[in-house]
Amino acid sequence: MMRPSSVQAKRVIVCADDFAVHVGASQGIAALARAGRISATSVMVLAPRWPQDGHLLKDLPQAIDVGLHLDWTSDFALAHGHGLALGAAMLKATLGGFGRGSAAAQTRTVIEHQLDAFEAHWKAPPDYVDGHQHVHQFAGIREALVQTLVKRYGSGRLPYLRISRVPVGRVDLKSRVITAMGAAALEKLVAEASLRAMTVLLGVYDFAGDQKRYGALMEGWLRAAPERSIIMCHPALGSESPDAIGAARLWEFDYLSGAQFPAALEGAAVRVVRGNSFDR
Repeated sequence: MMRPSSVQAKRVIVCADDFAVHVGASQGIAALARAGRISATSVMVLAPRWPQDGHLLKDLPQAIDVGLHLDWTSDFALAHGHGLALGAAMLKATLGGFGRGSAAAQTRTVIEHQLDAFEAHWKAPPDYVDGHQHVHQFAGIREALVQTLVKRYGSGRLPYLRISRVPVGRVDLKSRVITAMGAAALEKLVAEASLRAMTVLLGVYDFAGDQKRYGALMEGWLRAAPERSIIMCHPALGSESPDAIGAARLWEFDYLSGAQFPAALEGAAVRVVRGNSFDR
């Protein structure tokens, strides 16, 4: 992984979300992993491309964490019969609809199904679990997720969890909503179950602008990132319709694969690492 010269470098995970959402994303993420520019990627296992694209992450010269991007809100989730629009999922979580009665059993079944789909093609458990649009920390889903991970992997090394808590000081509405939808509650569940977690998330923005704006945002995230934090990104080598953030994926890839990103890491004294770096 990329290492600045400073011996005081902060260790940060750079995670590319949405592997397998389409071929351009899978190819772009694999290229960045091969170059050591990222240290994790989150897989959309409900996407039709997952069975064929997984090989792109095998035998990489730079090993990365490969995790489950738990999904309730994409078109793939809708096609599988449990999906909801993001607003509807947020309302359901707020009203306790994921965790009551028969709905609680269905929630656990959806989680088990996605873990099965991950393992069927990766041939190993995920290194970590997070969520598409942060659904993994929604009420009802977070409890079922922690219980399922402990039950399923309790005798071995459990996946770590991403806590979608945006650093204090971020005042935009999107950041505040992401944090409010369960960051503190998930962290409490993680502590009670003795699971590992990365407790700060950066990389939140509105997917507007251009590569120059993204570079400026990344420089700020790198400076603000504490140890044991994740900077998420959504790069792709090519776009595909329909993709609401297709343009942003392209400029993110161009920035992360170019010369400015290593310079920004050096300037912020950040070392890009895998999750197991924090176990040593």
